[in-house]
Amino acid sequence: MRMGYDLRLEQTQKLIMTPELRQAITILQFSALELSSFVDEQLQENPLLEVVDGNAANANDANDAKEKETDPVKSEESTEPETTWDMDWEEYFQRQEDRVTREYEPDDPDKKRFEPFVAAAPTLQEHLLEQLHVQKLSIPVEQVEYIIGNLDDNGYLEIPLEEIARDEGISELSAQKALSVVQMLDPLGVGARTLEECLRLQLPLIPDAPSQMPEFLKHLEDLATGRLQKIAAKMKITITEVQTLADWVRKLDPKPGLRFSGMSDVRYIVPDVVVEDIDGEFIILVNDITVPRLGINQAYRSALSQDKENDTRKFVEQKLNAAAWLIRSIEQRRTTLYKVANALVNRQEGFLRKGIRYLHPLTLKDIADEIGVHESTVSRATANKYIQTPRGIYEFKFFFASGIKNEPGVTTEGIKQALKDLIAGENPKAPYSDQKLSELLKAKEMEISRRTVAKYRDELGIPSTALRKRY
Repeated sequence: MRMGYDLRLEQTQKLIMTPELRQAITILQFSALELSSFVDEQLQENPLLEVVDGNAANANDANDAKEKETDPVKSEESTEPETTWDMDWEEYFQRQEDRVTREYEPDDPDKKRFEPFVAAAPTLQEHLLEQLHVQKLSIPVEQVEYIIGNLDDNGYLEIPLEEIARDEGISELSAQKALSVVQMLDPLGVGARTLEECLRLQLPLIPDAPSQMPEFLKHLEDLATGRLQKIAAKMKITITEVQTLADWVRKLDPKPGLRFSGMSDVRYIVPDVVVEDIDGEFIILVNDITVPRLGINQAYRSALSQDKENDTRKFVEQKLNAAAWLIRSIEQRRTTLYKVANALVNRQEGFLRKGIRYLHPLTLKDIADEIGVHESTVSRATANKYIQTPRGIYEFKFFFASGIKNEPGVTTEGIKQALKDLIAGENPKAPYSDQKLSELLKAKEMEISRRTVAKYRDELGIPSTALRKRY
């Protein structure tokens, strides 16, 4: 067998992903808020990028539209991705100089302008400390502040009083007094160490509650498992009275701290696409108002006018190419997002007009084939994005509903909605069993088994037949 080194020429095909292409794919996956943050970072890193106001952007769009009308070949070529950028930057800057920009001026010069802003809601600790600092206490305020600082997001105190006393160098009795101060603050129930204590602290909020409530709160574990007869036997009352007491318990808040914001809470959702029903026709708007319109800074024009190839000119050309690719990637994201949203609206028009029962099974491949892109492109375009419709705000993935194997055209969401409707209309003294629910769904041409009914019921958070029964 002959072994040795030699030289050969081979021709192979490879898919090479350039940094620009990676950036375009990343931008496609960004939500509106993520894209806005990314653009802010690029504005700081690339000195050639600048924010263009609305009037300048409109003028630029008009100039581009005129160029496409006069040069159809250029219009077609502009839709193709480019790997090299041989742009006439002198001509670009000249077009920028021809733009007509106007700054906003109020009609009344004495009228003040106020920029909109979002005010963060106070956290639980901030709310408690604000109350604490206006009270006169007989104990050091630092002891109470220490307890407030150790409350979890639900408002519970998870560390024992012995540890608080040791850390603060005080007696357990002093720690208990400091805890009592916290438990008297609003909202009632904070500072509790158990669920029973939390609910008991809230009893003053319902002064007309039955007198058995303090005793009833000792049986929360039996109540959660549906052992109503055991509770009735221990308290020597009827099952009907047990259910009445349980109704009173539902008026209390088991997690009083959750009504306040946390440091990392997401308080609102910015939809990436808005669908409006105007005169019976659905209009699609890509919501990129949070993303500033970008342009090229003219201050670096002199560097490009130099004939010699020096480091400054190379740096400016590199940043110009990066800026141009970024602007084009953002525009491509907007176009792709519009196409996907338009296809979704066309496929799920029944849901938008009539409700969730008319949501059709849909896959990523269906949308990809319709708009002529790869399935992965649709997946990236819909990842972590929301769409605002006349029926509410939904994630894009909500519209890709899974279907039932034996029932084409029926989605799991539609079955869950039908299941909720059946249970809402049942007789509380004789609730439907899972088998009965399966039979009723079959009558509605939704053939699913009893085990599937139980699975969907658990996913909806609906208790079993025994727990739903009222005596």
